[in-house]
Amino acid sequence: MEKQAITYELLHECKQTGARRGVIHTPHGDIQTPIFMPVGTQATVKSMTPEELKDEVKAQIILSNTYHLYLRPGHKLVEEAGGLHKFMNWDRPILTDCGGFQVFSLSDLRTITEDGVEFQSHIDGSRHFFSPEKVMEIENSLGADIIMSFDECVAYPATYEYTKNSMERTTRWAKRCKEAHKNTEKQGLFGIIQGGFYEDLRKKSAEDLIELNFPGYAIGGISVGEPKEEFLRILRYTTPLMPKDKPRYLMGVGTPDYLIEAVLAGIDMCDCVLPTRIARNRNSPYNIWKSSCKKSNLCKRLYAIRS
Repeated sequence: MEKQAITYELLHECKQTGARRGVIHTPHGDIQTPIFMPVGTQATVKSMTPEELKDEVKAQIILSNTYHLYLRPGHKLVEEAGGLHKFMNWDRPILTDCGGFQVFSLSDLRTITEDGVEFQSHIDGSRHFFSPEKVMEIENSLGADIIMSFDECVAYPATYEYTKNSMERTTRWAKRCKEAHKNTEKQGLFGIIQGGFYEDLRKKSAEDLIELNFPGYAIGGISVGEPKEEFLRILRYTTPLMPKDKPRYLMGVGTPDYLIEAVLAGIDMCDCVLPTRIARNRNSPYNIWKSSCKKSNLCKRLYAIRS
C-alpha cells in the first residue's frame, strides 16, 4: 500500500454538534485540530517573523498561495532555494492553495475552458495559463505538506446550470490533478467540494470526490458574499457528507463567529487573511469579536462543548 503524506486521527467527536478534536499527521509535524491557519500569501505572513508566529501566535501550520508565488518570485526559484520551507525559514507544516480563487476573481481578465484557465497577471498584464497539470507542477515545486486540487470558485449568485457545469468540470480537474501529482509520499493532495448553494450539487460533488480517495477534503465556494443564513445552510449540509477519518477544511473563513460555526459543524481547518489584515490596519480583533457575537449565543455554545 502506498504511503500517505497526510493522515488524520480522530480523538473525540461531540455527540450534540459533531464538533471534532483530532490530529493531522504531516511530514513536518503534527497539527492539533481544530486549527486556524494564518495566511502567508507570498511566503510570508505580513508584518510577522517566523519566530513570532511560532512563539507568540503558536501557529502550527501556515498557508501560502500558488497563484501569487507562481507570478512572483516564481515556483522554480522557490524550488531552487530548497522549497517553501527553506525559502521562508519555516520548519512546520505548510498548505498551498491552488490559486483557483485568485484566478477566478479576475473575472474580466480570464477565460475558462475544459483545458484550464487563461488569465492576465494583475501585476503586469502578461498572459498565463493554468491547467490542472500546471498547478500540480507548481505545487510540487513549492513543496508544501498539503496541496489543493485546481477548482473553480463560482460567484454568488450563480444559476443552477452554470454551477452544475462548473462543479462537474472541477471534478474532472480533480481527477487530472491526482494523475499529475508526483510527490505523494511528501505532499498530500486535497479535493475541493464545490456546487455553489445547491444542495444536490454539493452532494454530487462530495460523492464523486470521495470516490477519488483524497487524503483530505475542503469546502470551497462559500463565504463569497452570500447572506450568513446561506453560508450556514451549505456549511451544515456539506460537512456531514465529508469522510470522518480525513481532515475537513473550510476555505477562506476567518471571522470569529464563522470560525465557531465551522468548529460546531465538524470542520477541522480554516484559513483567512482577515486577522493579519485588520491588525496591520489598526482595527481591533476584539471589536470584530464583539460585533460578531453580540446578538448570538455562540460563546455559550462553544463553552458548553469545551466543558
